[in-house]
Amino acid sequence: MENLGALSILLAFAMAIFAVVSALTGKYGRRPFLVISAERAVYATWGLLTVASVVLVTLLLQGDYRVAYVAEHSNRAMPTLYKFCAWWGGQEGSLLLWSWLLVTYTAVATFTNRHKFREMMPIVIAIMMSTLTFFIAMITFVASPFKMLMIGKGIYPAPDGNGLSPLLQWWTMAIHPPFLYLGYVGCTVPFAFAMASLLTKQPGEGWIHTTRRWAIVTWLFQSTGILLGMGWAYTVLGWGGFWNWDPVENASLMPWITATAFLHSVMMQEKKGMMKVWNMVLVSATFLLSILGTTLTRTGLVASVHAFAQSPVKPYFTTFLLSALVLVVVAIVANLSHLKSDVKLESVISRESSFLFNNLILLASCFAVLWGTLFPVIMEAVTGEKESIDAPYYYRVNVPIALFLLLLTGVGPLIAWRKSSVNSLKRAFLLPAGVGVAVAAALAVLGVHDIAPLVSFALCAFVAATILIEFWKGARAIQVKEKLVLPRAAFELTWRNTRRYGGYLVHMGIVFMFIGFTGSAFNKHVTANLGLGETTHFGRYDLKLLSVDHGERPDYTVSQATLMVTKSGQEIARLSPEFRFYKSSQQQMSIVGIRRRLNEDLYVNYSGVLPDNSKAIFQLYLFPLVSCIWCGYWVLLFGTLICLIPSKVRLQYARTEVVGFATAPATVKG
Repeated sequence: MENLGALSILLAFAMAIFAVVSALTGKYGRRPFLVISAERAVYATWGLLTVASVVLVTLLLQGDYRVAYVAEHSNRAMPTLYKFCAWWGGQEGSLLLWSWLLVTYTAVATFTNRHKFREMMPIVIAIMMSTLTFFIAMITFVASPFKMLMIGKGIYPAPDGNGLSPLLQWWTMAIHPPFLYLGYVGCTVPFAFAMASLLTKQPGEGWIHTTRRWAIVTWLFQSTGILLGMGWAYTVLGWGGFWNWDPVENASLMPWITATAFLHSVMMQEKKGMMKVWNMVLVSATFLLSILGTTLTRTGLVASVHAFAQSPVKPYFTTFLLSALVLVVVAIVANLSHLKSDVKLESVISRESSFLFNNLILLASCFAVLWGTLFPVIMEAVTGEKESIDAPYYYRVNVPIALFLLLLTGVGPLIAWRKSSVNSLKRAFLLPAGVGVAVAAALAVLGVHDIAPLVSFALCAFVAATILIEFWKGARAIQVKEKLVLPRAAFELTWRNTRRYGGYLVHMGIVFMFIGFTGSAFNKHVTANLGLGETTHFGRYDLKLLSVDHGERPDYTVSQATLMVTKSGQEIARLSPEFRFYKSSQQQMSIVGIRRRLNEDLYVNYSGVLPDNSKAIFQLYLFPLVSCIWCGYWVLLFGTLICLIPSKVRLQYARTEVVGFATAPATVKG
């Protein structure tokens, strides 16, 4: 069966090359039948990579330990779910998953646009299949998932496998990598359409209308992947945090930032014909940063709990990334005249300028993260010494940037297009600004005196008030005009312009997340050593150790502590954190106990026992408002899904365009 998988990958590599050559030859040689052949080659490549993926998953589920990848990342004691997840648990399998997702995106994009954009589609296919060719080359010649275990010239089946890393054997890790890959890989689609539009000098914004939904969907996948990773870190790693500015965490954040900027900036090109260069740069940066993130994860270039070890793919990924960067820069610079806009910014105090500031600040944030991530790599290459940039750097740089972005989130809807007068600004800002100031004053009275949390909570209140006012004004107008109840009017309002009001809901989700992030300023942490029956007081809670039980599982030994949590003398919860030792990998892992509430989480990590076995060691944490982060994601998800629904009323935007010049009529002399 492994031969079928390897053969499928090899044939997919040949078919991908054929698709690229056929698409380009058909385009520039004016041979339409070759373009059709390229489209069919895309579908054939999808079929071949699907066969290879099914073969690898089957080998993992069956436990065929003759295959090196199966022996390295699976074992007999692993649950079936995690045997399936081993598909992306290692270098070779994850590259196969990446390739399969990319060819799936390519096939869907090709099929849905097979009767449209006949000038662009050959270039779109060539770009996406060229990218795919590189990834298939990696799993064909450098990191094959079907390599066999060999001793001498014979195949040697291992008695059992090493198993998946214990840190990956958690339910969120069953879906976190695929969602992140869907976001990473999906960036290729809008990039390919943008480059094809640029290289063929297509008039208008057809590529934007086509790829807008692709961009939204992949942005949602990326957002979901990041939030799932945060949830995994919070629940599994045992240190109580959800983001540590790890290089691979940063690698997932950077394309998300540029994609966010693109989704805002693209509206300017649709409505006003502005920011064409911005949009081309942003969509290209998102693609390149996705490749950079993949490079950082797979090459061992950075040290991270999320990254693979050193591997032979490093020089190939580095070469591919640099080549793509050079080609993109050349393409944009050579076609700058095509991206020139005739529409100019009329006023600094306008909604157009708020979009421009939004782009600038987001790119500043992205650059700060990029510099912090690559600086240690650059310094090691130059000096030969390892350097590190710790979390305080990111907080010092990004907290002010994030607060300014939060301010722009509330300011944007209050400013008119083209130009705003002072009086209109006063009327628009009075109520939401008053709400923000009132919240800050109330928190100061209640004892919150640190500047950053006060400013953050005030801005959250300001933005939330702005969004609610926008919904209220629109829904109230429909209620009065059409005699509807207010909830029905709000539904009608949203349906008439799903992109606008779905976007407001996304912003509201971001507000909830900022509330959760700000709550971390009030975290508490202590270490407690407890014997059986002993109690410790922490915050508003008393925790009593009831028992410590030891057990044996097929793949690990476990020590589980049971604590009774009481408040004001009343039992409110029992927490059962665990300490596991995995036999096959010889690794330890903690399973924390969490009492989740909207106002705060009580978080208990069981770290083991003292050397004399007299007491158990617990790390106790209080995390105020952390649940707002997870609630904010669901609001963001809901808002994004609304953005994808077609509006009930199709909106047309006025565009200023030079269509010709009037000339004096000719006169005929008699």
